[in-house]
Amino acid sequence: MTERPWPTRLAFRGSEKALHISFESGESYTIPFELLRVESPSAEVQGHAPHQKQRVTGKADIQIEAAEPVGRYAVRLKFSDGHSSGIFSWDYLHELGANAQSYMDDYRAGAAGP
Repeated sequence: MTERPWPTRLAFRGSEKALHISFESGESYTIPFELLRVESPSAEVQGHAPHQKQRVTGKADIQIEAAEPVGRYAVRLKFSDGHSSGIFSWDYLHELGANAQSYMDDYRAGAAGP
Protein backbone atom coordinates (compact mmCIF):
# COMPACT_ATOMS: atom_id res chain seq x y z
CA MET A 1 0.00 0.00 0.00
CA THR A 2 1.40 3.40 -0.90
CA GLU A 3 1.49 6.27 1.53
CA ARG A 4 -1.15 8.90 1.10
CA PRO A 5 0.07 12.37 0.18
CA TRP A 6 0.36 14.61 3.24
CA PRO A 7 0.70 18.37 2.75
CA THR A 8 3.35 20.30 4.59
CA ARG A 9 2.49 23.73 3.19
CA LEU A 10 -0.36 25.47 1.42
CA ALA A 11 0.24 29.01 0.18
CA PHE A 12 -2.59 30.84 -1.54
CA ARG A 13 -1.14 33.57 -3.78
CA GLY A 14 -3.83 35.95 -4.97
CA SER A 15 -1.43 37.89 -7.18
CA GLU A 16 -0.56 34.67 -9.04
CA LYS A 17 -4.09 33.25 -8.80
CA ALA A 18 -2.56 29.97 -7.68
CA LEU A 19 -2.16 27.59 -4.77
CA HIS A 20 1.36 26.45 -4.02
CA ILE A 21 1.26 23.13 -2.19
CA SER A 22 4.12 21.02 -0.86
CA PHE A 23 3.95 17.43 0.35
CA GLU A 24 6.02 15.35 2.77
CA SER A 25 7.33 13.38 -0.20
CA GLY A 26 9.15 16.50 -1.38
CA GLU A 27 6.75 17.10 -4.26
CA SER A 28 5.57 20.67 -4.79
CA TYR A 29 2.90 21.86 -7.16
CA THR A 30 1.31 25.06 -8.35
CA ILE A 31 -2.42 24.75 -9.00
CA PRO A 32 -4.23 27.64 -10.69
CA PHE A 33 -7.29 28.88 -8.80
CA GLU A 34 -9.17 28.56 -12.08
CA LEU A 35 -8.42 24.82 -12.17
CA LEU A 36 -9.45 24.41 -8.55
CA ARG A 37 -12.79 26.07 -9.34
CA VAL A 38 -13.61 24.25 -12.56
CA GLU A 39 -12.60 20.86 -11.10
CA SER A 40 -14.22 21.43 -7.71
CA PRO A 41 -15.12 18.08 -6.15
CA SER A 42 -18.57 19.41 -5.23
CA ALA A 43 -21.71 17.67 -6.43
CA GLU A 44 -22.66 21.00 -8.02
CA VAL A 45 -19.73 20.59 -10.45
CA GLN A 46 -19.07 16.84 -10.53
CA GLY A 47 -22.67 15.68 -10.25
CA HIS A 48 -23.48 12.32 -8.70
CA ALA A 49 -22.28 10.31 -11.71
CA PRO A 50 -19.67 10.95 -14.42
CA HIS A 51 -22.26 11.88 -17.05
CA GLN A 52 -23.62 14.62 -14.75
CA LYS A 53 -20.40 16.65 -14.60
CA GLN A 54 -21.02 20.33 -15.33
CA ARG A 55 -18.71 22.32 -17.57
CA VAL A 56 -17.77 25.46 -15.67
CA THR A 57 -16.28 28.31 -17.71
CA GLY A 58 -15.35 31.96 -17.33
CA LYS A 59 -13.29 31.55 -14.16
CA ALA A 60 -9.92 32.95 -15.31
CA ASP A 61 -10.10 35.78 -12.75
CA ILE A 62 -11.39 33.69 -9.83
CA GLN A 63 -9.85 34.23 -6.40
CA ILE A 64 -9.96 32.18 -3.23
CA GLU A 65 -11.42 34.18 -0.37
CA ALA A 66 -11.09 31.60 2.42
CA ALA A 67 -9.80 28.13 3.19
CA GLU A 68 -11.13 26.10 6.11
CA PRO A 69 -9.65 22.81 7.32
CA VAL A 70 -12.00 19.84 7.20
CA GLY A 71 -10.82 17.36 9.78
CA ARG A 72 -7.28 16.23 9.05
CA TYR A 73 -7.97 15.11 5.50
CA ALA A 74 -9.10 18.10 3.45
CA VAL A 75 -9.74 21.80 3.00
CA ARG A 76 -12.93 23.61 1.96
CA LEU A 77 -12.29 26.53 -0.39
CA LYS A 78 -14.50 29.58 -0.75
CA PHE A 79 -14.19 31.20 -4.15
CA SER A 80 -14.88 34.82 -5.10
CA ASP A 81 -17.94 33.74 -7.14
CA GLY A 82 -19.57 32.38 -3.97
CA HIS A 83 -18.87 28.69 -4.64
CA SER A 84 -17.86 26.98 -1.39
CA SER A 85 -19.30 23.47 -1.40
CA GLY A 86 -16.21 21.60 -2.61
CA ILE A 87 -14.12 19.72 -0.08
CA PHE A 88 -10.63 19.19 -1.50
CA SER A 89 -8.95 16.13 0.04
CA TRP A 90 -5.16 15.99 0.18
CA ASP A 91 -5.35 13.09 -2.31
CA TYR A 92 -7.38 15.20 -4.74
CA LEU A 93 -5.09 18.23 -4.41
CA HIS A 94 -2.11 15.94 -5.07
CA GLU A 95 -3.87 14.56 -8.17
CA LEU A 96 -4.71 18.06 -9.44
CA GLY A 97 -1.18 19.29 -8.79
CA ALA A 98 0.54 16.33 -10.42
CA ASN A 99 -1.65 16.64 -13.50
CA ALA A 100 -2.44 20.37 -13.58
CA GLN A 101 -1.19 20.95 -17.11
CA SER A 102 -3.19 18.05 -18.52
CA TYR A 103 -6.34 19.17 -16.69
CA MET A 104 -5.88 22.75 -17.90
CA ASP A 105 -5.29 21.59 -21.48
CA ASP A 106 -8.48 19.50 -21.39
CA TYR A 107 -10.42 22.36 -19.81
CA ARG A 108 -9.24 24.89 -22.38
CA ALA A 109 -9.99 22.50 -25.24
CA GLY A 110 -13.53 22.01 -23.88
CA ALA A 111 -14.02 25.70 -23.12
CA ALA A 112 -13.10 26.54 -26.70
CA GLY A 113 -15.43 23.92 -28.13
CA PRO A 114 -19.09 24.20 -29.12
